[in-house]
Amino acid sequence: MTRLLPALLIAALAACTPSRPVPPQTMIVTARGETVPVSTGNADAADDPAIWRNAADPAASLIVGTDKKAGLYVYGLDGAVRDFLDAGRVNNVDLAEFGGRIIVAASDRNDEANARVALFSLDTATAKLTALGTVAAGQGEAYGFCFHQQDGALHGFIVLKDGTINQLAFDFAGAVPAARIVRTLKVGTQAEGCIVDPARQRLYVAEEDVGIWRFDALAASPVTSTAVARIDGKRLVADVEGMAIADGYLIASSQGDSAYAVYRLSDDRYIGRFRIGAGRFGATQETDGIEVIAGDFGPDYPAGLMVAQDGDNAPLAQNFKLVSWADVKAALGI
Repeated sequence: MTRLLPALLIAALAACTPSRPVPPQTMIVTARGETVPVSTGNADAADDPAIWRNAADPAASLIVGTDKKAGLYVYGLDGAVRDFLDAGRVNNVDLAEFGGRIIVAASDRNDEANARVALFSLDTATAKLTALGTVAAGQGEAYGFCFHQQDGALHGFIVLKDGTINQLAFDFAGAVPAARIVRTLKVGTQAEGCIVDPARQRLYVAEEDVGIWRFDALAASPVTSTAVARIDGKRLVADVEGMAIADGYLIASSQGDSAYAVYRLSDDRYIGRFRIGAGRFGATQETDGIEVIAGDFGPDYPAGLMVAQDGDNAPLAQNFKLVSWADVKAALGI
């Protein structure tokens, strides 16, 4: 009986010790392509991508990506540079089909005290960008940007570095574009990434060290926000950066551990997370911007394309990795 006491004591202590939470499983996918590196070497330069899908010839689709020290690139799906436009310090980029053309917009940080949005048109036949002009977007440093179409008008959300979000209504009727601020939203601290769910008219904003918030996207809606996901160091690790929407899911860059968290839009439920690991092409590290577009992009991307900024493409400058959305969905079982 005496010899049993130590064993019984150990068992009792083990039963009283709280179990450690099991970290969420992180699935691994690999890239199927990559872009030529940006021209700015030895710096955090590549930042955010946008995708134009060519419905008539999916393999001829285009990617627009920012070098936030220099300007805008246009890439083919082979990763080759099709165009570069010197636009200075542009950070986040988005594009929209509006008025019979493809409008590209980027948050313009050339004047950190006065935010602007730089506007361009994309000639999809030649893959060339043409500058249309810039519009004022409020006081403060321009950081994130995303488009939203409502009631036949083109709107955009400019996220300032301090967490202010100005909703802009664009006007392309004149010789140069114009815009006016129609609503102002706010999160508490530094924010950047944003994306709109057009099906539900909801805006999602990434507050880098806090988490993800959603707002009603319509200009006449209240300015109150709802928490979608908090930084917890497990599912979502600070900084939370770029975001994308595809097939009813929200994808967010968990930059702090070089992963991506996925949430279901219908109920904000966490679905899973994944990383882009090394394969034929390198892994991604500390991703800033991402974009995901569902649909046929040719044989390598039959169900959709994900483009992710790679923060460490050593020994070369930063670039963007191309991932099959079908691979991500298979890895997560969605």
